[in-house]
Amino acid sequence: MESINSRCDNRYSSENNFKPSSRYNPLTPIIGAILIVFALPLVPGGLWLIAEGGSWYYLIAGTLLLLSGIQLIQRSRLGLWLYLMCFFLTLVWALWEVGLEPWALMPRVLPLLVLLIGVILAARGLTHRSTRFGTPMAMVSAVLLTGVVIGLDAGLDPYPDGSPDVPTDTPVDMLNQPYNSTIGNRQANPAAAARMPAANEDWPVYGGSYHARRHSALAQITRDNVDQLEPVWQYRTGALPVEGDDSNSDYAAETTPLVIDGTMYLCSALSELIALDARTGNEMWRYDPGVSTDSIPYSASCRGVSYFEATDSQTSNAVSGQSCHSRIIAGTLDARLLAVDAQTGQPCQDFGDDSGAPGEVNLLQGLGETEPGFVSVTSPPVIIRGVIITGHQVLDNQRRDAPSGVVRGYDAMTGELAWAWDMGQPELDGMPAPGETYTRGSPNMWTIASGDEALGLVYLPMGNAANDYYGAERSEEENRFSSALVALDAETGDVVWDFQTVHYDVWDYDLGSQATQVDFPVDGGTVPALVLSSKQGDIYIIDAASGESLFPVQERAAPQGGVESTRLSPTQPSSSYHSLAMPDLREKDMWGVMHWDQLWCRIDYRRSSYAGIYTPPTTDARWVQYPGYNGGSDWGGVTVDQQRGILIANYNDMPNHNRLVPREQAQELGVYPIGEEPGGSSGEAAPEGYEPQGGAPYAVDVNAGWRVGFTGLMCKQPRYGGIRAIDLASGETLWDRRLGEARRNGPFGIPSMLPLSIGTPNNGGSVATASGLIFISATTDNLFIAIDIETGETLWRTTLPAGGQATPITYSVDGKQYVTLMAGGHHFMETDIGDYVLTWALPD
Repeated sequence: MESINSRCDNRYSSENNFKPSSRYNPLTPIIGAILIVFALPLVPGGLWLIAEGGSWYYLIAGTLLLLSGIQLIQRSRLGLWLYLMCFFLTLVWALWEVGLEPWALMPRVLPLLVLLIGVILAARGLTHRSTRFGTPMAMVSAVLLTGVVIGLDAGLDPYPDGSPDVPTDTPVDMLNQPYNSTIGNRQANPAAAARMPAANEDWPVYGGSYHARRHSALAQITRDNVDQLEPVWQYRTGALPVEGDDSNSDYAAETTPLVIDGTMYLCSALSELIALDARTGNEMWRYDPGVSTDSIPYSASCRGVSYFEATDSQTSNAVSGQSCHSRIIAGTLDARLLAVDAQTGQPCQDFGDDSGAPGEVNLLQGLGETEPGFVSVTSPPVIIRGVIITGHQVLDNQRRDAPSGVVRGYDAMTGELAWAWDMGQPELDGMPAPGETYTRGSPNMWTIASGDEALGLVYLPMGNAANDYYGAERSEEENRFSSALVALDAETGDVVWDFQTVHYDVWDYDLGSQATQVDFPVDGGTVPALVLSSKQGDIYIIDAASGESLFPVQERAAPQGGVESTRLSPTQPSSSYHSLAMPDLREKDMWGVMHWDQLWCRIDYRRSSYAGIYTPPTTDARWVQYPGYNGGSDWGGVTVDQQRGILIANYNDMPNHNRLVPREQAQELGVYPIGEEPGGSSGEAAPEGYEPQGGAPYAVDVNAGWRVGFTGLMCKQPRYGGIRAIDLASGETLWDRRLGEARRNGPFGIPSMLPLSIGTPNNGGSVATASGLIFISATTDNLFIAIDIETGETLWRTTLPAGGQATPITYSVDGKQYVTLMAGGHHFMETDIGDYVLTWALPD
């Protein structure tokens, strides 16, 4: 009897005084140590965040986890209850901050849920009673963990019913009153339109037509049979980085082919021109202009080529006996304009100037001093009324005295300069006098123009003057045309109208998207109008003839301050038609895989200068630029199904985290413009993200995407990209969804392989068909998908051998419809680099 009482007393003592039992569990001190390691950064970090005015959660959670770990090492049951208290607090806090948004909940709850399993298993050695609930609780936790992961892709979307409500300030002024449905003062002249192959079966122009709707009348592939698509041929261009040579690894082909009369025309990443049999993918001819890899600018890219077919009168005026009745015209990375015979690939002998070989024009003429890779052509020219209109890329943020952004027109038959538009010297419409140059540092047109043959206009989406993030030395003309859509007379180069989307742009919000022309519904009929999407998210509807907005453009108060507080515009334009922009960032929008990077991003947010969109650049602290310079719409542009009245826009939703760097500090870091390194040598590459901005008091450090140094992931929570259907007439959202899966992304650059819809960054556009399909790749997951245009549902998908950062096309040969995409990858998007031209069709 005495021994029984003794055992009972001992048991009572163990349970009520938290003394360890005699059973030893080796997992207990290990889990305790893990909790201590997990908690140690949270306590001082939490104090820092509180000092910056942020959340108290991390200090409280870190303290509870630290105490829990200590108690577990001592094999005290109190460790279990402290952990459960922390876990319950985390659930309450997470639901209070973000509700049921799955990707926002995941990093807040998932790490502690995983640790909970270990803590409960470790509790088996703390008391005899714990053995009765330890295993079941661990199993319940595992089920919860699985449920959370599955729930992430269960269709839960932050904006299931459309786009979010974006809070805006009261408009200061209206640039335009409601549209009066007049066409403007320029009359159409259909008789002046050049001959162009029909777009019904072919894909004769980069955007499908010079109206750039990216829409095909083909309907053989439908929503009912698209899941039967299969690969029919593959072609490789051979333009790839040399393995092991990092000096020329920046490849991003971005090519959109053309198809005319059964022949496909495209360019490689190194500006080689190629013709393929569009039925089989067999090479018909290839022209190599011999571009050196030394000429690769930001990336080795060629978005496409242009096709021109001479009229009878043009042929009769051509050099006797020459070929090239139809010709392929393209620019090169080393700034040449090429013309080759569309049938043979041989240079057109009647095209060119005296500075080079037949069949080419030297675009460096008149630009003055430059360096290899400083000036290049990466986008296809537009050809309106027999005039080739081309801009060129000037490498960003090298120096204020950069080569000119002049836009020029050339005769499509002879290559003779027809006109030049130099905004700094409007009286100069030809070549500069010997020893002089076009205005240096002026905004350039690096992306794709569109045009209207009947109106005789070409529409230029303009970039920024050099430098992007400092504008004190810009001229009045540069400030006027920067980040503006400019309409030029295609035959004379005269400015007809201009429409600016950013005033005094110091955020690199240049226009990357091609303007898309539609027949826009107005009272009593339709009017030719342009759909213009911007990097900051605004979508404008502009009269194609007059440049007036069909919807009121609101001038809204913009944040002030920064290093150029006396020069910034007090207001910025905002479209009342539609915007892809999201609400301003908040601390709770900061993200990360673990609590540590969440905490660091929150501290970073609190320490940064941020007052919403157009936060001024600063030098004393980093500023948050949201959206970043590749936010909203970039060169992929929008797609329009005119018959259904639906506009499709894929977009990015990422911030940048930038800082202006004083010149002396930049030089200490080795940040110099090209060709100005000490000793005149090429020097080593500047630290990643730094750009010199020579001639300005500041260089700039751009953290594109605002990545965390520890994991390499972004500080902002997903989504990072999406795709949206918009009612063309009203601007109302029809559906909106994430675009891109998490399978190729993950912490530390390790692919997660999770087939979960997260919404990844994307580069490239879409194509729509008359049967109600949207084909798009663009994302970082190496997937190519078909979407139902009316519902947003994915109907077909296939995995690519490289990144699909290009716009697809569809065409028909001999009654069979094909879909083609260039899978060339993109170094900035961190997708696999490739040289694949891939084509799909339905089984015979």
